[in-house]
Amino acid sequence: MHPSLNIAIRAARSAGRLIMRYSDRLEQLQVESKSRNDFVSDVDRAAEAAIIQELRNRFPGHAILAEESGEQGSGDFQWIIDPLDGTTNYLHGFPQFSISIALKYKGQLECGVVYDPTREELFTAARGQGAQLNDRKLRVATRPSLEGALIGTGFPFRDQRHIDAYLGMFKAMTLETAGLRRPGSAALDLAYVAAGRTDGFWEIGLSPWDCAAGALLILEAGGAVTDFGGGTRFLDTGNLIAGNLRIHRAMLDLLTPFMTEQLRA
Repeated sequence: MHPSLNIAIRAARSAGRLIMRYSDRLEQLQVESKSRNDFVSDVDRAAEAAIIQELRNRFPGHAILAEESGEQGSGDFQWIIDPLDGTTNYLHGFPQFSISIALKYKGQLECGVVYDPTREELFTAARGQGAQLNDRKLRVATRPSLEGALIGTGFPFRDQRHIDAYLGMFKAMTLETAGLRRPGSAALDLAYVAAGRTDGFWEIGLSPWDCAAGALLILEAGGAVTDFGGGTRFLDTGNLIAGNLRIHRAMLDLLTPFMTEQLRA
């Protein structure tokens, strides 16, 4: 196992215990609005602090990019952290949320963890070593086309500049597949593609902490992850398409006519 992966797992489990401890007293939490439809609670901040403390204990010189506290430090190693992906779900008692932790080295994803504390499902990946779910090897689904495919997505709920483009994509994908799913945690959505539970996924406007670990899971499970231009800048653009090689190509072809120049950039 990648030496950093054990520490990431420990940090994710620590955050998961904290998150679940508060899940039966949600009405007591202090909740703030960061922007329209984007919330943060005491639990988000406490979980992030627990993760950072665990990482700092072992890697004091590593840089950190975390959703709530932002960018800390610089250097070749950078941890990318979402302490509670699916905060809105969590605050409503909707059991679809996760912890996402990834490590980059000189800009390349090295290891990643997506942890679902409600189901005790731990998705892990290390570059060149494959992806696993609770010690079981993961492979993306083998479906050869969009016919009969189950596709995950996420609505652009914060920034709605691209809502018309997205609705066109949504309609086109609905007409070509067996159905779409929008559970509300992008990190878990990507983990489900890696596990073959869904055949593909796309979303507009993700942040690096939403998708870094999940993207590595898919790549290590034999899938493809790109930006809307078919390149590798999805962590920078926030626009992402993922699936096995054939599904990814079919999704890219289907969605391209609805993309503005800004989305393809």
